[in-house]
Amino acid sequence: MTLAHVTRAGQEQQIAWIAGSVHRIVLDANATDGRLTAFRSTMRAGVASPVHVHEREDETVFLLSGTGTFWSGENRWELSSGDTAFLPRGLPHSYVFTSEEAELLTICNPSGMEDFFRAAGWDLSQPKPEDWAVDIKSLAKIGEGLGQTVLGPPLAPDAQMPAEYLTPASRPERGTSLY
Repeated sequence: MTLAHVTRAGQEQQIAWIAGSVHRIVLDANATDGRLTAFRSTMRAGVASPVHVHEREDETVFLLSGTGTFWSGENRWELSSGDTAFLPRGLPHSYVFTSEEAELLTICNPSGMEDFFRAAGWDLSQPKPEDWAVDIKSLAKIGEGLGQTVLGPPLAPDAQMPAEYLTPASRPERGTSLY
């Protein structure tokens, strides 16, 4: 049975991410009985995800402020403050933030994405690990066990999704990244 839950501002777990970006875990599997995860993130200019596929979660991104380019399958969108992107599981997607800073709220159904960010990021309440880095190889390795497959490097803002990523038969075996 799921109990009602409140997360107060400033009480979220803060996870360091690429280039000084931060994910704040607002709701996780423990708070929602596995139904969803919610993150509030501050992203820096140029922060981009490799092209990847989630096998387990749908991802909805609400861009609260800033700008970015998002891809999902054959779709490519220029998003700005107030826009929302739905990135369904099983469809390759990526993003790059093009403003100096972007604030977003991301909802993942069901929960589980927080495990990826906790494993790849660094909990800011703890000392920084000496060898901590977020790079494409570490993201690919961590993602393999958590239902994510990295297909390729981040895309440039003016790029299109490569056709080979769109055909499931040409992708690596589920849970096996190319890196």
